[in-house]
Amino acid sequence: MTFSTIPKSKYFMMPVAVHLILQQKEDVLLLLRQGTGFCDGRYSVIAGHLDGGESATEAMIREAKEEAGIDISPSDLEFSCVLHRYSPDRESIDLFYLCKIWRGEIRNMEPHKCGELHFFPINTLPENMVEYVRDGVQKSVKRQPYSEFGWENNNVKTAI
Repeated sequence: MTFSTIPKSKYFMMPVAVHLILQQKEDVLLLLRQGTGFCDGRYSVIAGHLDGGESATEAMIREAKEEAGIDISPSDLEFSCVLHRYSPDRESIDLFYLCKIWRGEIRNMEPHKCGELHFFPINTLPENMVEYVRDGVQKSVKRQPYSEFGWENNNVKTAI
């Protein structure tokens, strides 16, 4: 049976998101989430889901423009970590990229979703940060390319 004849329902599917660790010397750009209904009041990085029909790199470039008004070239992105995340309502894949070069002035392009954009020292991230994003940032900076988050306390049974 060829791939094209196998029904898609036979394959497990999950959302994929991209996350940008925008670095300025020893600082990282964080945004304060608000008005989204997801982790409002917590800091995160520029991020978003793949829309479909775009590569992860294209999605990261798009999100940087949409959220912070900056332009990034594909060659300025360095893939740093993949995080396989589990929560009771879903699993997802989060791809983290490091970036030290961009064009344009950073500005809050989505004030209805973002309370502020602020650089923080990468070694003293704020307490009120989205936990899985903190994990991805820390693993990226330590050059640990893979991480799992949320699996330690789940009730998922693995078939052997």
